[in-house]
Amino acid sequence: MVSSKKLKKNAENINSHLQLVMKSGKVTLGLKSTKKNIRSGRTRMVILANNLPKTVVSEIEYCCLISRIDIHYYNGANTDLGTACGKYFPVSVMGVTHAGDSEILRSFGSIKV
Repeated sequence: MVSSKKLKKNAENINSHLQLVMKSGKVTLGLKSTKKNIRSGRTRMVILANNLPKTVVSEIEYCCLISRIDIHYYNGANTDLGTACGKYFPVSVMGVTHAGDSEILRSFGSIKV
């Protein structure tokens, strides 16, 4: 069992990486635009909130499996993911196109479906 201290540190780590990606990298927010970028091959990593419907999650997982794109399951709701990105609206699906100065692709990109 993972301790709550380690989970909190991991959440702070991903949040700091997300802030850096939003400042220096390129991302797509939202289901429709992220799916479009997955199909065209521009997205390198997908981040999913934990309160997405199962059908949407399986659809994104299937597209990422075919395109060989990494998936990270964010440990929070879509409002938390939106806040971590610095937005004032909920973000359910986020696609990282270019990481910029962040190490998010190396740190959290190892999770395969």
